[in-house]
Amino acid sequence: MEGTTWAALTAALTVAGAIWTWIAFRRRGAANGLRAMGFTLLPAAAWLTGTLEMVTEIAGSVTDWATTLVFDVRTWVGVGLAGLAVVLWFVSGIIRDRQLARAQAAGVGRTSGGRDALPEASSTRTGPTSRPAVDDEMADIEALLRKRGIE
Repeated sequence: MEGTTWAALTAALTVAGAIWTWIAFRRRGAANGLRAMGFTLLPAAAWLTGTLEMVTEIAGSVTDWATTLVFDVRTWVGVGLAGLAVVLWFVSGIIRDRQLARAQAAGVGRTSGGRDALPEASSTRTGPTSRPAVDDEMADIEALLRKRGIE
């Protein structure tokens, strides 16, 4: 676009903003009117600094990208692969948590100390359920509750 076109666009946006500002002052008061005036001045500031053209170029680039996204099979395969990667990452975390929980419940753990070593279950066991106690205070509380018949 040429400079005249940019000036006309700026003028149109500023006039529309001025109408909005007048309505905001009349109906909603000074605070909203001043806020509207701030927004009204933005197109003129963007035109004078040259960022109005930049914003339209960015919007055009995003539009081009979106249209190629919609109509390009290769892009959709990439989006599908990215989605599959995220799903696999979440599923692996869930499986890992279940493995750790089973290992703690069974009291089994590897002692290799490597990266994949499972933490050993606590040796403090109380009652017939033989669940690992978190700490000594919790073990005392659980024993007191069992003694009173509350589980």
